[in-house]
Order: sequence, then C-alpha cells, then structure tokens
Amino acid sequence: MKPASNTASTTAPPLAAVPGFVPMLAACRVRAGAVALVVTLALAPAGLLAAGMPSKNVAWQAAATDADIERAFARAKVEKKPVLLYWGATWCPPCNQLKATLFSRQEFAALSKNFVAVHVDGDRPGAQKLGSRFKVSGYPTTVLFTPEGQEVTRLPGEVDAPQALAVLQLGLAGGRSVKAVLADALGGKDAGRALSANDWRLLAFYSWETDEQQVVPKAEVPGTLARLAAASPTAVNGDAEITTRLWLKALAASDDGKGLKADDGLRERVRIVLADAREVRAQMDVLTNGAADIVRTLEDDESPRRAPLVAAYDAALKKLEADTTLSRADRLGALLARVDLARLKEPKDSVSPKLPEPLLADLREHVARADREITDGYERQAVITAAAYALGRAGLWADSDALLKSNLARSHSPYYLMSQLGSNARKRGMKDEALRWYGEAFDKARGPATRLQWGSGYLAALVDLAPQDAARIEKVAAQMLREAAADAGAFDGRSVRSLQRAGSKLVAWNGEGKHAAAMKRLQGQLNGVCAGLSKADAAGQRAACEKLLKPAPSKAARLLHGLLTQKVA
Repeated sequence: MKPASNTASTTAPPLAAVPGFVPMLAACRVRAGAVALVVTLALAPAGLLAAGMPSKNVAWQAAATDADIERAFARAKVEKKPVLLYWGATWCPPCNQLKATLFSRQEFAALSKNFVAVHVDGDRPGAQKLGSRFKVSGYPTTVLFTPEGQEVTRLPGEVDAPQALAVLQLGLAGGRSVKAVLADALGGKDAGRALSANDWRLLAFYSWETDEQQVVPKAEVPGTLARLAAASPTAVNGDAEITTRLWLKALAASDDGKGLKADDGLRERVRIVLADAREVRAQMDVLTNGAADIVRTLEDDESPRRAPLVAAYDAALKKLEADTTLSRADRLGALLARVDLARLKEPKDSVSPKLPEPLLADLREHVARADREITDGYERQAVITAAAYALGRAGLWADSDALLKSNLARSHSPYYLMSQLGSNARKRGMKDEALRWYGEAFDKARGPATRLQWGSGYLAALVDLAPQDAARIEKVAAQMLREAAADAGAFDGRSVRSLQRAGSKLVAWNGEGKHAAAMKRLQGQLNGVCAGLSKADAAGQRAACEKLLKPAPSKAARLLHGLLTQKVA
C-alpha cells in the first residue's frame, strides 16, 4: 500500500479520493504519512496551549510566519536545544494518527523537554510560505533541526510509536545531518569515516518518502537505498535488521519496474523475513505500506513464484492484523495490504474485484469492530477514513458508503469523508451523486489552504464529469479566485499548486476557445488578484498568478525558446 503530500501515513486513503489531489499515502500522500522532524527552539508557555495543537501534554509553539520561526531558533540557540517542527492539517488522517498514537504519549512528552516543539498548521496565514521555506509539502512531515537551522533528519510517520520515539532519540543524540551521514556511507567528501550503528539506523529509518529531494533526487532513491543496503555492516555487528530494512525499502521504492532488479538472494531474504514473526513485527511499516510494490518488484505477473510469495506474505500480514501491540490503524493497514495483494491479479482500475470471501468477511468484521470501539476523535479520523478506503478497494462500496455516512456527524473534518463519498460514487459511474458530494465537501471545507485544495478537486470533477455545465464551472472558479485574493498565502506551497491544477483544468476545458466568454471574465478577475498581491512577496507570486489561465507552451515552443536563449547567451 502506497501512503501521501500529501501526504501518507499508515492507513489513510490516497487524496486521489478527491479529484485533482496529489495522492496522500503517499502522502497526506502518501507515503503517506511520513513525518519530518524539525527541532524548533521556542517553547510556548503551557498556559497558552491553543485548541488545535497536536497534543495537550507538550508545550507546542504555533508558528505561521518567518518571525515565529526566527524567535524559535533564537531561543533554541540560547537553550542549546534542537527544534522539532511538525507540519500538518486538521483533516489529514495520518496527522490524526500521529496525534492519537505518538504525540499523546507520556514518553513523547518527557522527550519534548529536550527540544522546542513547533507546530505549523497548513491552514494558518503564512503557513504555506513556511512550507516552501522548509521544503515540506505532504501532510504530515516532521523535521529535526539543529539550533543553527541545519536539517538533521525527517522522521518516518508510518512506523509505530515506540520505533518513532527511538528514531527521534537517535536524531537528538547524534546531531549529524542525514545528508552528511549518507555522504560518509556512500563515499563522499569525507569518505572512509566509519559509521556508527546509530548512523546506520538514522539512514534506515529516515523518511525517504518525504525527502522532497533534500538528500537525493527522487529517481535515485531506490538505487541509493540498494547501495546503502549493500554497504551496511551486517557481518560486523551481527544485526541484520538495518540491512533488511534498507533492502525492503529499496524493493518498495522500485515499483512498476523502476529501480532495483530483484535476484535470488533478495527473494530468499524476503522469504526468511516473512517466515519470522519477530522480523515481520520489526519491519511492520515497510512490509505493510510496500506490500504490492515489493511483490511486483520481486516477481512479475507471469512468474510461477509469485503465488507462493503472495501466500507467505498474506500469512505474515495476518499476524500483524492480529497483533494487539499495534495500533488499530496499523492493524487495519496490514489488512488493507492483504486486500492490495489479493487485487494483484485484477486490473488496477477494477471497481468490482473478485476477492476471497474469507478476506471480505474478515474486513467487514474488522471495520465494524473498530467503528464500535474507537472513542478518540483523532483515532477515528485516521481509522474510519482508511477503513472506508479499504472497503472500496475490496469492492464493498455499499459498506464503504454506509460507514462514511454514519461517521459524518462524528468527524471534526466531515468534508474529508464527503470527498471520499464523492470518489466512491465517481468510480461507480454515478456522476450526479459524485458532484453532489464534491460540492458539499467544498462548501463545508475550512481553512484557506484546505478550501483551495477542495475547490480544485471539485472544479476538476466538474470539468471531467459535467463539462457542459459552464455556469457551475465558472461559479466555482470565481469563488476560488475570490478566496485566493483574500489569502496572503494563496501563491505559496500547496495552495499555489491547487490553483495551478485548477488553472490547467480550465485551460483544457476551454480547448479551442469553446468557453472564451467565461474565460475572459475569469481572466479579468484574475488580473485584479495579481495586481493586489503584496509588494513584499510579489515577484514570484505575481509570475505564478499571471500564468494561471494561460496555456502551457508547446514542446516545440519550449525548444525554440531554449535555442534562442542559448544563442543570446
């Protein structure tokens, strides 16, 4: 299962559930959910904890501007503490999972005395600019910095809470950046420097899914992980956990034939892991989130070895599903991975997959029990949205719809569930119902960045499903532009990407001038938005604003521009 921007992390559905959104399990993609650990230097007085902070047992400092961050780092230098920056959103299921299982723990509260905890809510004014500054986009991301502002590491959000705490302690104790440790491991400027066991753990548990190309380019991640796995000193310390984790991560990052090519040695390594309950538990996050990709990388569709591999993998996932030491979200993640493996023989876009009846019965029972037993609001937002996604992946659409509808009144972010209902309807060809849910989700969405993201999704659905409804398309686009004009952060981070997706959809919808009158009115409105941008930030923002409704140059035009630029130079 792939996590999500935006953003996944362990079991949340992709934001592909909302048209035009970047998948979350990836972020609140997805991989989905990886956390970037930023050590912040300013502690807010405990008495000033605001509603909406990630937890009540930690003195989080809310930050939304550069001035907030500078104050935090100034204090960090004085107190000689690192800074922990958590970037998230109210609606984000993996963020809510972190609040329910990690931030609320007393061990985390005790550890927080060693760093300044900073919370950046993506919907606060100015927050998207901070996202651009720190190169974080997917929710959630947690980044660890030194008091001087050097990034140390990004913490994975898909591991369970005890592992996350252990990785955080590594970052706090070491002080060296992942980039420096990686250079040593692969033979960089300081080649030859011996890495400690803790250095290797830092690399193995780094959130490669939310790296945002800070350490290596995205396309090089599988190869980098494979090189690290080959170089890791298993034979020296007798502990194969780190080496195994790096190989599994390399396999999971190599989906669709990209990256690592499996050999018999890797196949045997995975077989041994799957047969060992302790190894399965130790590698829970990678095995769960990367199940389908690991299998596809190890064995192609026609391989006679795939069926035995899937059977062994399914047996290992069953153990995780039944492991009560794991959170409900992690156990559900194992069950969703079983669904993904069962779908491997089906077309990727199959709406009615033929899955084993025992698996469907297990899924129904598991979801019903979670719905019955969960009392924490954060956990509910994380688990129920993932459960509804899993039911849909299994083809149990009526069950998915019923679960979402019954939880609308119990969710602090019902618009997220509404967007899932829209996605469910769309996948089944129910266009009018899909648009009704997308429209209601946009209407109920709260927060400037969230509203632009949900508006972009609704607009994309309208263009795709009802292109003839010009009046409604123009109305939604105009609403988005009005809100962009009132939001100082509309042309930063995730918000500008939402506007750009909406702009691209509108340009495609207009085609050969099919909706020229509507586009002329929207362009006039956009001109006013661009002219009103703050002078302090206007340079890059205005350029992004002015391009919104203009067709992208053709490949030939880009080539000609490049040639002319070279000639002039």
